[in-house]
Amino acid sequence: MNKLFLILKREFIAKVRNKSFIVMTFLSPMLFVGIAVLVGYLSSMNKDKATEIAIHDEGGYVKSTFKNNKDYHYTDISAMPFDIAKDSASKNYEGLLYIPKVDSIQSLKDKVEYISENSASINFIGQVEEKVDSVLTSDRLKNLGLDEQMIVGAKVNSNLKLSKFSGGESLKGLNEIKIAIGGFMGYLIMMFIVIYGNFVMRSVIEEKTNRIIEIIISSVKPFQLMMGKIIGNSLAGILQFLIWIIVGLLLAFVAQTFFGLQLSSNASMSPEMMQAAEQSAGMLKLQSYITEIVNLPLGLMLFCFVIYFIGGYFLYSSLYAAIGAAVDSETDSQQFLLPIIMPLILGVYIGFFTVINDPHGTVATVFSIIPLTSPIVMLMRIPFLEPQHYWQLILSIVLLFGSFIFVVWFAAKIYRVGILMYGKKPTWKELFKWMKY
Repeated sequence: MNKLFLILKREFIAKVRNKSFIVMTFLSPMLFVGIAVLVGYLSSMNKDKATEIAIHDEGGYVKSTFKNNKDYHYTDISAMPFDIAKDSASKNYEGLLYIPKVDSIQSLKDKVEYISENSASINFIGQVEEKVDSVLTSDRLKNLGLDEQMIVGAKVNSNLKLSKFSGGESLKGLNEIKIAIGGFMGYLIMMFIVIYGNFVMRSVIEEKTNRIIEIIISSVKPFQLMMGKIIGNSLAGILQFLIWIIVGLLLAFVAQTFFGLQLSSNASMSPEMMQAAEQSAGMLKLQSYITEIVNLPLGLMLFCFVIYFIGGYFLYSSLYAAIGAAVDSETDSQQFLLPIIMPLILGVYIGFFTVINDPHGTVATVFSIIPLTSPIVMLMRIPFLEPQHYWQLILSIVLLFGSFIFVVWFAAKIYRVGILMYGKKPTWKELFKWMKY
């Protein structure tokens, strides 16, 4: 145990004293906050500049339906001959919306043309088609002798009320909020595993390449060396994450308080707009959502985040350490990394595309129990779990740490043999042979 502590201490100190570690620890939050401020600033600039669109409506059918807004500014140049209007639009406007003169307005449905050097956005195309459809529909109803206003007035919009069997109201979009919280936690775990698992692998490869490992291995057991590297790098990573959070929050506070910079475009509402929003029913709805989020099992989610964080990292880092021992360079490790990363990617896809629609379904349940995907999928399921499903959570944690013990045993065998192997690229077949030694 004393040797394990010494290796752990050595790995931790070597990592935190590394110049790149120190630089990235303090530079990364500045980059993230700087990018957020830049995006917010650029978004506020775009709001003041609308896209200029020219309209040439030869019959005057639809030009009155196009009103200027914050995104698009329309200019009517229908008085010009089409050739002159087209030439003028190419020089002074983003594009030209051309509506030709026709015998029957209904024939406009496939004759309206937008002329521009740049491809139009899907949003703009949808707006134009919606306005043209509105004019054509009104004309069709008029020809049929139907009163459009009566039809519009007769339209009824339903509002589905959501409630629980246990009583109380449920809110729309709550599932999306739950999956976003769980997904964020799962993504943090995946990012930590990939980044710091690679650190473990590189550390092993570096010592193996420099032949330092031959001296170290004469004093400690390979298993102790592997576990010391895993735990030491994990502690350095946790320290870096904590510093990122603290520095990031401080920078965000300074940017908003002293420089008046906004971190997003949504933060640029005027005081009058904020006051109106607070007095609207939407504010009450927002309070309901906040109440629902507070009522989530936040304590359980935080506890499970720590458990899956530790279990998932140890599980995958053992494999990263085994790969580092089996190869002589990072280039040789690429063939072994894909099978490790694939379960993490699969867990993300399962979480976002299955848990959100059926959190208690067979697919979501199975993958939240399988150890290689449970650190991500189960964290997304926890906001949906009822007490009768807690056995699945307990089983998932037991299997995760049980698998960790098995994988450590499996990885230690590869580590023990591969740590002193040089000059040969191992194959999957050879790795399985090493397990028998």
